[in-house]
Amino acid sequence: MSTTTRIMAGRYRVDDLIGRGGMAHVHRGYDLTLGRDIAIKILDRELARDTAFRTRFRMEAQAASRMSHPSIVRVFDAGEDSSAEAGGTAAEPVPFIIMELVHGELLKDVIARGALRTVDAVRYADGILEALEYSHRAGVVHRDIKPGNVMITSSGAVKVMDFGIARAVSDSSSTVAETTQIIGTAAYFSPEQAKGEQVDARADLYSAGVVLYEMLTGRQPFRGESPVAVAYQHVSETPRPPSELHDEDHDEKELERIRAIDPIVLRAMAKDPFQRFADAVSFRTALDDAVTGTVPTKKQLSSLTSELYGPNPRHAQETARTLRQLSSDTTMTRTQSGPPVAWIWAGVALLAVLLVSVLIWVLAMRPDGGLPSSARIVPHLVGQTYDSAIVQLKKADLRAIRIDQADADIAVGSVISTDPAAGTQLEKGQSVTLYVSTGAAKSTVPPLTGLTQAAAKDALIKAGLQLGSVSQKNDPHTQHDIVLSSSVASGTEVPSGTTVDLVVASGVVTLNDLTGWTLDQATAALQQAGLTANPVAKPDCKGTDPKTVAAMSAPPGDVPVGSTIDLTYCTGK
Repeated sequence: MSTTTRIMAGRYRVDDLIGRGGMAHVHRGYDLTLGRDIAIKILDRELARDTAFRTRFRMEAQAASRMSHPSIVRVFDAGEDSSAEAGGTAAEPVPFIIMELVHGELLKDVIARGALRTVDAVRYADGILEALEYSHRAGVVHRDIKPGNVMITSSGAVKVMDFGIARAVSDSSSTVAETTQIIGTAAYFSPEQAKGEQVDARADLYSAGVVLYEMLTGRQPFRGESPVAVAYQHVSETPRPPSELHDEDHDEKELERIRAIDPIVLRAMAKDPFQRFADAVSFRTALDDAVTGTVPTKKQLSSLTSELYGPNPRHAQETARTLRQLSSDTTMTRTQSGPPVAWIWAGVALLAVLLVSVLIWVLAMRPDGGLPSSARIVPHLVGQTYDSAIVQLKKADLRAIRIDQADADIAVGSVISTDPAAGTQLEKGQSVTLYVSTGAAKSTVPPLTGLTQAAAKDALIKAGLQLGSVSQKNDPHTQHDIVLSSSVASGTEVPSGTTVDLVVASGVVTLNDLTGWTLDQATAALQQAGLTANPVAKPDCKGTDPKTVAAMSAPPGDVPVGSTIDLTYCTGK
């Protein structure tokens, strides 16, 4: 840890380095304004030199910050740092993002220890797909799903991170080689990414299929000497089913589970996006069915493989040419001969006829090219006040349904999210659900006085609060471990998760030295301390008037509450 405290944007303290990647390094940090632990991702200075990238990065980070889901690492803030420690100057600011601090390990570190059990692989894949289901509904495509961007928390939950960053990076890179150098590896690229084409949500589903493949087998489906060689295989090569790569020590039941998932993985990794699952929901449903369904036969699996990855030499040749144009890599060599020239021209002619036919059909069906007159588009409402959102929905001829929801990061009365998301097309008069922030969740401090420490802790946890420090205090009328008071009075409403300190009875009182006191004075002092006096006459010593304590049955110091103390006094002549 650096000996000099570094503060970014006037509020974020940068602490230990906890991770490093090809385009950024991540530090543990602390938000001095909100008083919470955070993670700070600081982008590489080479990326920071590109003004266009910084603009794209800021826009994508803002889009990611609007997403709030348990399976997605929250983005709290984004900005640019001009301090020397960040590696930049005032003219060369370095972008950073402030994220939720997740306690756990990267999925890539889990896979590094070997293939996962099927039940764990399916559970992690389901978590990734759940995050993608939410982000795709919000109109955000991740573009860089890989084990290095997935965290497994200490409780086994899945957290996907780096939404939006991949788009900013890929948009600023002109070749496949540049993009893979920055983002990391081409092992999880979809074929359309490898060819530099436009991508949509189905590219994320392809990458999720590759991650599932690696979790089941412990290795990536395609490997090569360069990123371009790997990208070429994504476009033209057929992956082996995961069950064919199983270890010999797999038991038969585990192998059957993997065979049941083979068709799911192959479908997700189809070269043609239209042959993949339509969305993350379909992918998740297929996984659920596979876990409890029947195992496909080799003939069925072979038929599926032929359907998804059938021979297409023209496609492979065009891909090779495209990749050579997009990359400066000269190590890639052709692995198969090209088709006859006549085939190519025939294919071009057929494609031209099809395109013209489709164009004529579109113009005939929709000459205006616009939306139906009844169509309404859901406006962007996240972060706006509820009243403002209502006005905009009325202008769009849409109805609003309000659902209040606690959120510590969104101002009270402002919109957290909408269902459906902004940009969705609806019919006139349809409803949009607005999730409106009520601020941080509140809890009421329960009655604690008179409870044992264990019972008080249980009561705090049930109320959504936490037990803080516990101190002891002598009380003559209270037994050991009973709560005397709390730092927050019972019935007080406080933010959920607030720490409450307790004061409990020690169960002892301090016994003073009473020798030399009159018997009446000593008896009164013991009663005041919650103790009982037992006078004991001693005839073999000279008595006094008034009677005086000559000895006590217990030495001065702490004694249990309610103890009986013998007070010896002399009665002799």
